[in-house]
Amino acid sequence: MKVLAIVLAGGQGSRLNPLTAERSKPAVPFGSRYRIADFVLSNMINSEIRSIYMMVQYKCQSLIEHVNKSWAHVNAFPGQFVTIVPPQMREGQDWFQGTSDAVFQNINLIQRHAPDMVAVFGADHIYRMDVRQMVDFHRQHSAHVSVAAIPVPLSEASAFGIIEADAEGRIIKFLEKPTNPPSIPSDPSRAYGSMGNYLFNTDVLLEALREAHELGEHDFGGNILPRLIHSHRVLAYNFADNIIPGTSSYEEQAYWRDVGTIDAYYAAHFDILSAKPRFNLFNPQWFINSSNYQGPAPRIISGDIKNIAIGAGSMVKGGKVHNSILRREVIIEEDVEIEDCIILDYTIIRRGARLKRVIVDRYNEIAGNCQIGFDAALDRARYTVSESGVVVIPKGREVPNVTNYEI
Repeated sequence: MKVLAIVLAGGQGSRLNPLTAERSKPAVPFGSRYRIADFVLSNMINSEIRSIYMMVQYKCQSLIEHVNKSWAHVNAFPGQFVTIVPPQMREGQDWFQGTSDAVFQNINLIQRHAPDMVAVFGADHIYRMDVRQMVDFHRQHSAHVSVAAIPVPLSEASAFGIIEADAEGRIIKFLEKPTNPPSIPSDPSRAYGSMGNYLFNTDVLLEALREAHELGEHDFGGNILPRLIHSHRVLAYNFADNIIPGTSSYEEQAYWRDVGTIDAYYAAHFDILSAKPRFNLFNPQWFINSSNYQGPAPRIISGDIKNIAIGAGSMVKGGKVHNSILRREVIIEEDVEIEDCIILDYTIIRRGARLKRVIVDRYNEIAGNCQIGFDAALDRARYTVSESGVVVIPKGREVPNVTNYEI
């Protein structure tokens, strides 16, 4: 069964601003060493789906560079590739107008590859998924289209695009953030949330793309899928049935997060911390690949250090660092206090600084003795502050000299 993956990585991610001021949403760093896009690519490779086109558009240079550096090894064998596809404008002068239009504008790539199925997945979620299990479900149920669906509590379902399905799993309706969401037939306490991941029989996809183009439609979730449910077998695939080897009993078994807002992005980082995290990034049986950065191991000279993840090349000289993520080449000086923070690459936190519930983007130098995250009015006057009060310091303009930093 030949499966081609098309990964949609062109979104602006405006709700993640200022983290997306100079990069696309899939390129946003996550955890101590990853980018958001690494999760969908790792899922495909681990699922032995190794023919992957990634559609990019907005502010894509950093994503292109990351994929070229981190995923070039996939191209070592014939028929295996991770290829970046920017807008080609084969059908006119327009950029991609939506999810389905991005695929339609590259319909020649599907025809050239001639797969049996096409997996159309987003690039902006944090999760593990064995896509081959979804392929098996698709074949066993003679589906034309399968839509990955995550069970969510009814009390939270109004925040999702919801799928209404019958007892067989056949999709009846798509509902965008409904106030009274329909429950899963087998579980009245939950509803199916659409994950934005689709599996198509190739002939069905090609026909649907051409029809949508003729009708001036541009979106899978808003146009193509709602029409196909009336003429084809469009089934909901229950993500809770997807079993990943190596998952620990204490983890959230169907972990999936849309990190499309600052608060969601921030909260997901604390799911990967602690001795028993909700989502354990250490799973040798389902490895998440990322940068091949060859920096030295991190150094902790002294300090009060509790529940942190720290990237290569970083150094903590002293102070207090609790419940935080430090990415690569971060310097923490003496008498610094950091709590519930995410500090991105190449940042220096100078002596005496105090940070609480702060995201610091790359290439920053935080002045000594400053306080961020303690005075809401002052923080809002200087920085972006999320609905829940998380302060975001945008990307700096110059790279601090962390490589030659002297102890």
